[in-house]
Amino acid sequence: QVQLVESGGGLVQPGGSLRLSCAASGRIASMYYMGWFRQAPGKVREFVSSIRGNGGSTAYADSMKGRFTISSDNAKNTVYLQMNSLKPEDTAVYYCAARRTATTMYDLWGQGTQVTVSS
Repeated sequence: QVQLVESGGGLVQPGGSLRLSCAASGRIASMYYMGWFRQAPGKVREFVSSIRGNGGSTAYADSMKGRFTISSDNAKNTVYLQMNSLKPEDTAVYYCAARRTATTMYDLWGQGTQVTVSS
Protein backbone atom coordinates (compact mmCIF):
# COMPACT_ATOMS: atom_id res chain seq x y z
CA GLN A 1 0.00 0.00 0.00
CA VAL A 2 1.43 3.35 -1.04
CA GLN A 3 1.73 5.83 1.79
CA LEU A 4 1.56 9.60 1.34
CA VAL A 5 3.27 12.06 3.67
CA GLU A 6 2.65 15.78 3.41
CA SER A 7 4.97 18.48 4.65
CA GLY A 8 5.55 22.19 4.24
CA GLY A 9 2.58 23.63 6.06
CA GLY A 10 2.85 26.42 8.58
CA LEU A 11 1.88 29.95 9.50
CA VAL A 12 2.19 32.62 6.82
CA GLN A 13 1.01 36.19 6.50
CA PRO A 14 -1.61 37.19 3.94
CA GLY A 15 0.02 37.63 0.56
CA GLY A 16 2.75 35.18 1.43
CA SER A 17 3.74 31.85 -0.13
CA LEU A 18 4.19 28.26 0.91
CA ARG A 19 5.19 25.11 -0.93
CA LEU A 20 3.64 21.87 0.19
CA SER A 21 5.23 18.53 -0.59
CA CYS A 22 3.69 15.08 -0.76
CA ALA A 23 6.17 12.22 -0.64
CA ALA A 24 4.86 8.86 -1.81
CA SER A 25 6.31 5.52 -0.76
CA GLY A 26 5.57 4.15 -4.23
CA ARG A 27 5.74 5.24 -7.85
CA ILE A 28 3.43 8.17 -8.46
CA ALA A 29 3.85 7.57 -12.19
CA SER A 30 1.71 4.46 -11.72
CA MET A 31 -1.13 6.53 -10.27
CA TYR A 32 -3.90 7.80 -12.50
CA TYR A 33 -4.00 11.13 -10.70
CA MET A 34 -2.42 12.76 -7.68
CA GLY A 35 -4.42 15.47 -5.98
CA TRP A 36 -4.50 18.07 -3.27
CA PHE A 37 -7.59 18.71 -1.17
CA ARG A 38 -8.21 20.93 1.82
CA GLN A 39 -10.58 21.10 4.73
CA ALA A 40 -11.22 24.23 6.75
CA PRO A 41 -12.78 24.09 10.23
CA GLY A 42 -16.49 23.40 10.01
CA LYS A 43 -16.39 22.91 6.25
CA VAL A 44 -16.39 19.92 3.95
CA ARG A 45 -13.23 18.77 2.28
CA GLU A 46 -12.78 20.44 -1.10
CA PHE A 47 -10.73 19.83 -4.21
CA VAL A 48 -7.71 22.07 -4.73
CA SER A 49 -5.71 20.69 -7.62
CA SER A 50 -4.69 17.53 -9.44
CA ILE A 51 -2.01 16.25 -11.79
CA ARG A 52 -1.77 13.10 -13.89
CA GLY A 53 0.54 10.51 -12.42
CA ASN A 54 2.80 10.83 -15.42
CA GLY A 55 3.12 14.55 -14.78
CA GLY A 56 0.77 15.52 -17.57
CA SER A 57 -2.49 17.39 -17.36
CA THR A 58 -3.34 19.52 -14.37
CA ALA A 59 -6.55 20.94 -12.95
CA TYR A 60 -7.39 23.58 -10.36
CA ALA A 61 -10.39 24.73 -8.41
CA ASP A 62 -11.52 28.12 -9.68
CA SER A 63 -10.51 29.98 -6.51
CA MET A 64 -6.94 28.67 -6.78
CA LYS A 65 -6.32 29.34 -10.46
CA GLY A 66 -3.45 31.76 -10.97
CA ARG A 67 -2.32 31.48 -7.35
CA PHE A 68 -1.54 27.78 -6.88
CA THR A 69 0.67 25.57 -9.03
CA ILE A 70 0.84 21.80 -8.84
CA SER A 71 3.88 19.90 -10.06
CA SER A 72 5.53 16.56 -9.61
CA ASP A 73 8.97 14.98 -9.61
CA ASN A 74 8.54 11.36 -10.59
CA ALA A 75 12.17 10.57 -9.81
CA LYS A 76 11.49 11.59 -6.22
CA ASN A 77 7.91 10.32 -6.18
CA THR A 78 6.87 13.69 -4.83
CA VAL A 79 4.06 16.05 -5.69
CA TYR A 80 4.24 19.73 -4.86
CA LEU A 81 1.74 22.51 -4.40
CA GLN A 82 3.17 26.01 -4.69
CA MET A 83 0.78 28.45 -3.09
CA ASN A 84 1.21 32.18 -3.70
CA SER A 85 -0.82 35.24 -2.74
CA LEU A 86 -2.27 33.36 0.19
CA LYS A 87 -5.45 34.64 1.80
CA PRO A 88 -6.91 34.02 5.26
CA GLU A 89 -9.61 31.91 3.61
CA ASP A 90 -6.90 29.52 2.42
CA THR A 91 -6.44 28.44 6.04
CA ALA A 92 -7.13 24.71 6.20
CA VAL A 93 -5.60 21.29 6.56
CA TYR A 94 -4.22 20.32 3.18
CA TYR A 95 -4.30 16.68 2.16
CA CYS A 96 -2.49 14.81 -0.56
CA ALA A 97 -4.39 11.99 -2.23
CA ALA A 98 -3.92 9.41 -4.93
CA ARG A 99 -6.39 8.06 -7.44
CA ARG A 100 -5.05 4.76 -8.64
CA THR A 101 -7.16 4.10 -11.73
CA ALA A 102 -9.70 5.78 -13.96
CA THR A 103 -12.46 3.74 -12.33
CA THR A 104 -11.59 4.51 -8.73
CA MET A 105 -11.93 7.60 -6.61
CA TYR A 106 -9.16 9.13 -4.54
CA ASP A 107 -8.66 6.35 -2.02
CA LEU A 108 -5.14 6.89 -0.71
CA TRP A 109 -4.75 9.84 1.65
CA GLY A 110 -2.01 11.45 3.63
CA GLN A 111 -2.39 12.67 7.19
CA GLY A 112 -2.61 16.33 6.20
CA THR A 113 -0.58 19.43 6.88
CA GLN A 114 -1.93 22.59 8.49
CA VAL A 115 -1.74 25.87 6.61
CA THR A 116 -2.65 29.00 8.54
CA VAL A 117 -2.80 32.39 6.84
CA SER A 118 -2.95 35.15 9.40
CA SER A 119 -1.33 38.42 10.29
